Amino acid sequence: MSLADELLAALEDGNQDDDLMMMDVGLEEKMDVNDIQDVSMPQAKADLSVNSIAKLRDSKELNRILKEVEHYSKLSKSAEKCGPVEADPEYKLIVEANNITVEIDTEINLVHKYVRDLYNKRFPELESLVQTPIEYVRTIKELRNNIDQSKNNEILQEFLSPATIMVVSVTASTTQGLELSKEDLNRVMDACDMAIDLVRIKQLIHEYVESRMTFIAPNLSVIIGASTAAKLMGVAGGLTHLSKMPACNVLLLGAQKRTLSGFSTKAIMPHTGYIYFSDFVQSAPPELRRKAARLVAGKCSLASRVDSFHENMDGSAGETMKSDVIQKLDKLQEPPPVKQIKPLPAPIDYPRKKRGGRRYRKMKERLGLTEMRKAANRMTFGEIEEDAYQEDLGLTLGTLGKNKTGHIRGPVIDSKTKARISKTLQQKMQKQQVWGGSTTVKKQISGTASSVAFTPLQGLEIVNPQAAETRHPSSNMKYFSTTASFVKMDKNSKK
Repeated sequence: MSLADELLAALEDGNQDDDLMMMDVGLEEKMDVNDIQDVSMPQAKADLSVNSIAKLRDSKELNRILKEVEHYSKLSKSAEKCGPVEADPEYKLIVEANNITVEIDTEINLVHKYVRDLYNKRFPELESLVQTPIEYVRTIKELRNNIDQSKNNEILQEFLSPATIMVVSVTASTTQGLELSKEDLNRVMDACDMAIDLVRIKQLIHEYVESRMTFIAPNLSVIIGASTAAKLMGVAGGLTHLSKMPACNVLLLGAQKRTLSGFSTKAIMPHTGYIYFSDFVQSAPPELRRKAARLVAGKCSLASRVDSFHENMDGSAGETMKSDVIQKLDKLQEPPPVKQIKPLPAPIDYPRKKRGGRRYRKMKERLGLTEMRKAANRMTFGEIEEDAYQEDLGLTLGTLGKNKTGHIRGPVIDSKTKARISKTLQQKMQKQQVWGGSTTVKKQISGTASSVAFTPLQGLEIVNPQAAETRHPSSNMKYFSTTASFVKMDKNSKK
């Protein structure tokens, strides 16, 4: 009993003196009583039955639509129709059925609010734990006043996750709510039954509209499927309302607010509605599903506009749009092209004037590879080389020391080499050719001189060491004689 009811009962049960005293108090206390009555208005409204608040289930319009749905469901739909589509009575029924599903959703929310106001006395925390209206109503229908048995209830496991059931059971053990009276519990059960009936009626209408989607929206059904197309039209309020919605809003149709219940938000996917959970989008790879949902939402918005004008009733426009989405998804799944190894561009090195001559040749000789280094770098094919340091470092001597390489030998002098020799050296070499090479044995020792001489031009040469001694002594008397005089020269020879 509320505070206002207690005050009214006290006023009725009091004696006449109390009545006179209350009458003498004045208007101030009357205003206070009126204020208390105003505060208790939600309680007075909750005392009413659910049939006085939600009247759609028993309305004549809903019953008429259900009868027509049952009648047309038994008939087979012909593909060819004469006249405009709007003239077909079944088309009008489909539009009315789609429009009434929106009213059913509104009615379910109204019943949910009515049940919540009554059941908050028993379990006030349940509202924040189970936020979906139909799940909240079904949970209350199973719990009733026995909220302690929520953990072992098998029926709750059909529509609630194990984590939510665990949180509900833990919270139910510490709640401060009071048990409902028999009258309030009956009102709650009637409201729950009404909400469940409305959900069943909505499911029946959706099944009928889904079976007739190839007639009302063929292009939209080709892209997203008849089931998802019926859901989109039901939430949007019909094909005309769906065609006026932008693609970003079509993507969010059917999105539900999920309950965290104190758990991580990693598994919650925002901006996911009927399109995201359709078979066409779920067939894409997980990393491309959000992008695929955006592509499909854009095509669904275009297809709904085509269907609203009753064009391409054979679904050709929907087939074209669906093929475009498939091509884009295939393009996104293609592996990246193989990266080609490109050589570095030639450096911008302008030719410079280099000074030639002896200094430049010496620099080239100093910086160039020697014959010994070339031989060390050269390897013989098919032979196992030995390590130079005997430590398996892979450092070998190459062909150095093999095939008579690595030995010191004199330069080969030919006609070209002679041209680069100075005149003084040429004269010395000519004298050696004339007189023969010098020996390592002293010439004064006769009979012991070697007949082999080393010359820079011909290498080893056999000479006669006594040839110079047997030469006529008067051959050098002309210039080197101690008695010879200077040659007289003509004075005019300088001219």
